[in-house]
Amino acid sequence: MSHDGSAYDGQRFVIGMYLVIVGIAALAGYIIGTLRIEGMDPELFGVLQLPPTAIGMALYGGITVGTLLGVLLVVMIVVSNRYADPDGGS
Repeated sequence: MSHDGSAYDGQRFVIGMYLVIVGIAALAGYIIGTLRIEGMDPELFGVLQLPPTAIGMALYGGITVGTLLGVLLVVMIVVSNRYADPDGGS
């Protein structure tokens, strides 16, 4: 059976979208951090206190969204591999 690479193209697309979304979250955090809104105290996972600067907010946004989406992506991969149709659906 030949493999046309479409499964790998799909994986590359999903990983690419993941990276774009994490980048947008980090950029949004950076922009919010430049506004210097008072009372903003980013705390990563309720444990690590980050500075309310543009870099601190970018880290907070990128890491938080990256972790949440990363966990969902890993769950999707595990479920997909576990319940995949071995004969390709035919």
